[in-house]
Amino acid sequence: MQFEPAANDSADVRAALSRLRRATGLPVAFGGLLAGTGRYRINELAGTETTVLHGLDIAQGNGLGGKAATLCRPLAVTDYGASSVISHEYDAAVAAEGLRSVLAVPVIVRRRVRGVLYGALRRPVRLGDRPLSAAVEAARELEQALVLQDEAARLLAEALPPAAGARETPPGPGTAAGDPSRWEEVREAHGELRALAQRVGDPVLRRELLAACGRLAAASSRRGGADGAEGGTGSACAAGVDPGLSPREVDVLACVASGATNAVVAERLGLRPETVKSYLRSCMRKLGAHTRLQAVVAARRVGVLP
Repeated sequence: MQFEPAANDSADVRAALSRLRRATGLPVAFGGLLAGTGRYRINELAGTETTVLHGLDIAQGNGLGGKAATLCRPLAVTDYGASSVISHEYDAAVAAEGLRSVLAVPVIVRRRVRGVLYGALRRPVRLGDRPLSAAVEAARELEQALVLQDEAARLLAEALPPAAGARETPPGPGTAAGDPSRWEEVREAHGELRALAQRVGDPVLRRELLAACGRLAAASSRRGGADGAEGGTGSACAAGVDPGLSPREVDVLACVASGATNAVVAERLGLRPETVKSYLRSCMRKLGAHTRLQAVVAARRVGVLP
């Protein structure tokens, strides 16, 4: 089954338009992402004087943006309404906003055009290589953000436990609860989700990712003491007791639980190694642990980690 990314990525498009305006010096920018087969919907505007472009569906091959999407390369016209190299389905909207010189850059993720970004002026000026290159860089950053969104949503779909009320399959050899190796996969997914959540620009998806992490961690407390053999670690933190760990402390512990060194944790979370050590010391103090392993086991016991 082909994975379809989450649709709520307006924050990343807005950020890309802001970078495009700043880097190109063009006062107007607008764009949007795939809204159906061969259609791209303009849903973000920056520097416009009207809302006439908002919600406009751009068909692949039509207008400047549709042509850029079809050819998979950036294009520019000096005078949109008079250009002979594009079709003119959208002239009325472009004219209503008073745009003349326009560039369009396709947003391509895994060889698939996922959107189009535009930059524009209200006078006819030839747009050279410099603004086109700057617009391409803004599109590349958006592409990286979309790749991250896709990966986060994929992990979210794979890692979420069954929804409340769903018919559950009894634990068996093929389930995480009945197979220690599968449960380790769940733990790894939990760590990846927490790390990805800190890099996701969309606040809605970030909350969904962290909520999924919470559900995975809560699922561990329903395993009937599966980690009981690890209990003799000297930890003073009892099951069901909230140790008061901060979100960043949980992020660090989740990485440590996967076997990552302090240096790897620092790189994964964008922290300094000294900061990672400080978070770990705080975790151990709150969990009544004396070692990294004890801290991880205690966090699992109280349902902070899966």
